[in-house]
Amino acid sequence: MVSKPTRLTMTIPEFAEATGCSRNLAFRLARLNKLPVPVIYIGEKRMCVSRQAVEALLSGEDTQKGTGNG
Repeated sequence: MVSKPTRLTMTIPEFAEATGCSRNLAFRLARLNKLPVPVIYIGEKRMCVSRQAVEALLSGEDTQKGTGNG
């Protein structure tokens, strides 16, 4: 059986679940570009974040802040 490769990105709801915040808060912060990790825009509406950046954030590593926190 072939294992499915891990995606390099997380959706905003996956970010919310991983960090323990609500979906609504995560989406609001993403739209304002105020998440503690950079938001990746795909098209006009789809937003995601780097799985590696979220894992680094949760492990306590120094990460680049979202561009809106500047």
